[in-house]
Amino acid sequence: MADLLIELFSEEIPARMQKRASEDLKSLVTNGLVEAGLTYASAGAFATPRRLALSVEGLLDASPTTVEERKGPRVDAPEKALEGFLRGAGVTKDDLEIRDEKKGQVYFAKITKPGRPAAEIVAEVLEATVRNFPWPKSMRWGAGSLKWVRPLHSIVCLMTREDGAEVVPLEIDGITSGNTVWGHRFMSAGSFKVTSFDDYAAKLKQNFVVLDPQERADHIWHDATNQAFAQGLEVVEDKGLLSEVAGLVEWPVVLMGEIGEDFLGLPPEVLQTSMREHQKFFSVKNPKTGRIEKFVTVANRETADNGATILAGNQKVLSARLSDAKFFWENDVRTVEREGMEAMSAPLAHVTFHNKLGSQGERIARIAALASDVAPIVGAESAEAATAAKVAKADLSSEMVYEFPELQGIMGRYYAKIAGLSDAVADACRDHYSPLGPSDDVPTDPVSVSVALADKLDTLTGFWAIDEKPTGSKDPFALRRAALGVIRLLITNDVRMSLDRFIDAQLLAQKIAATDENDGIIDTLKEILDEIAEHGVFGAAFDAISDKLSEGQKDAVKAVAGTVPDTSDDLLSFFHDRLKVFLKDEGIRHDVIDACLAMPGNDDITLLVKRARALQAMLDTEDGTNLIQGFKRANNILTQAEEKDGVEYSFGPDVKFAETDEEKALFAALDTASEEIKPAMKAEDFTAAMSAMADMRPSVDAFFEAVQINTDSDIVRRNRLNLLGRIREICLSVADLTRIEN
Repeated sequence: MADLLIELFSEEIPARMQKRASEDLKSLVTNGLVEAGLTYASAGAFATPRRLALSVEGLLDASPTTVEERKGPRVDAPEKALEGFLRGAGVTKDDLEIRDEKKGQVYFAKITKPGRPAAEIVAEVLEATVRNFPWPKSMRWGAGSLKWVRPLHSIVCLMTREDGAEVVPLEIDGITSGNTVWGHRFMSAGSFKVTSFDDYAAKLKQNFVVLDPQERADHIWHDATNQAFAQGLEVVEDKGLLSEVAGLVEWPVVLMGEIGEDFLGLPPEVLQTSMREHQKFFSVKNPKTGRIEKFVTVANRETADNGATILAGNQKVLSARLSDAKFFWENDVRTVEREGMEAMSAPLAHVTFHNKLGSQGERIARIAALASDVAPIVGAESAEAATAAKVAKADLSSEMVYEFPELQGIMGRYYAKIAGLSDAVADACRDHYSPLGPSDDVPTDPVSVSVALADKLDTLTGFWAIDEKPTGSKDPFALRRAALGVIRLLITNDVRMSLDRFIDAQLLAQKIAATDENDGIIDTLKEILDEIAEHGVFGAAFDAISDKLSEGQKDAVKAVAGTVPDTSDDLLSFFHDRLKVFLKDEGIRHDVIDACLAMPGNDDITLLVKRARALQAMLDTEDGTNLIQGFKRANNILTQAEEKDGVEYSFGPDVKFAETDEEKALFAALDTASEEIKPAMKAEDFTAAMSAMADMRPSVDAFFEAVQINTDSDIVRRNRLNLLGRIREICLSVADLTRIEN
């Protein structure tokens, strides 16, 4: 057994590429070794800004000798077939063995592949890995053909055994493998030789290189939080920045610096974003006020003045950056104070949202109208929701958001407060983009909810209207995220609304926006849009006014908006697909959702989820599972009998024709269940309805065990079939259980 050490030493590797590169090095090398017959005990990969390293323990000294048996052509096959087989197998005719098989005598060859030394295999695998490494971006340098993310300087390839270490001979484009390692660029005394991975890691640390990126990250966070705590402050947690900074330094030295007094009045998000994006600084806040007061930077070396010169340079650059941010902030504040938020959003009328969906200004108008309609349903005032929608995207035209796009919404809240708008409107400016993902917080303030729903519904209906839907793995406009956002907003806030109505209305609004006013049909379309609020869907709204339309007007409406119903159904189906994905994490099966989708009101997401959760909870019980089997048995018997007899057994059975105690008990159980289920369903208490249905299970089981359905008496047979029909009717009133899989 041997231990293998590999180091690929280069110029600085971008921090964002290091983790993936170390994983790729490990998988490419270990997979190549295993494919060549070399197994190992364990492997670990590491990365610093200047090196990728791999440690493989317990590697075989040589690959095993293998014997492969290969079947050839029949003995009477043409000579050319035999020659081809011999070439491929690398044997002669004398080496072949003839065996009898069903179709005659066949040649067989035994091919022996002798094992190879581990060093030989390692050299081949490492060369293939280096030459074909999957960097996102790579470069060539000098006159060679080798590509690497940055110029590659040296390769360490060392195999260590109990009797010593040996360098695996390897040469790639003039770079020869060895056992020489370079330490820190500035602090190390120079190069040094290593004999094993433990020796390598220890000597690197002696030469001011921390090999493990997690150790560097832990050191940075420990020192930063300790320094902040000593001054009564807190470091703002930022895992992404911590990972990035750990990839920028080999010997992290944490320094805390001051932010100029002139900049402390800036919003904390502005300070944090500016320092994070431009300088890679951590923000340090006062926990009592929440104000960002200092910063933490991480140097890559120790200095005689304990970092004073480094801090002075960083503070100088930071002041220049924050001066820009302060200039943008003050300009935006003056604009809002002088002209108001709607004036700030006015330039958006000249900003194209999409070449087929008009400008941002036109989109904002549609969102405001929709938010006004949604507001009463979520408990907000229509006027306040419309106001919030009109100013929610105003900050997109601000200088601050132009410089820092990630602050959209956040700055909108500050500007709204400066403009004297209510807290609810200001919060809607910040929160209407949420939720941005499955783990993002969901807004709960009614105004924010109404604007967030309107924003996402307008986006979805707009792209559906122009047939720009997600396909496969491509979703350039984040429509899946928007649909999931609508679902989470509705469920989290227990909002009951008919999506059909609002999808139809907004699709029609999109058609109106895209229609030339000279067509003379705008007023008719707007009238249909008004009718949708009362009639619920486009078709019913069109029928309500069709009597006063000429045939030409009807044809014109159908030409412009005739696709709305089909498009609406397709979008609603998209919501249902997203809902299945969302509920999968809750353990709710797709067939359970299908069973609920088949029921009325499937465009009410909150109602649909309540029904699905209750049905899944019932199926998770023994009574529920057995009842489903009883229902399926009853339904199968009924289906066969109805096909045979040509009638439907859905008429009321009569207890006077019951002959057995089990039969009479089932009548009583069905009466009890029906009395409990009907009011529960009317009250939308699906848990109670499902529980009442599950309570039928003992009587249904007993009936099937004791009673024969197809008796000699036609009257008794029909009565029992009608009794099964009643089981089916009661069960299907709760959910379409025919869609539940076994």
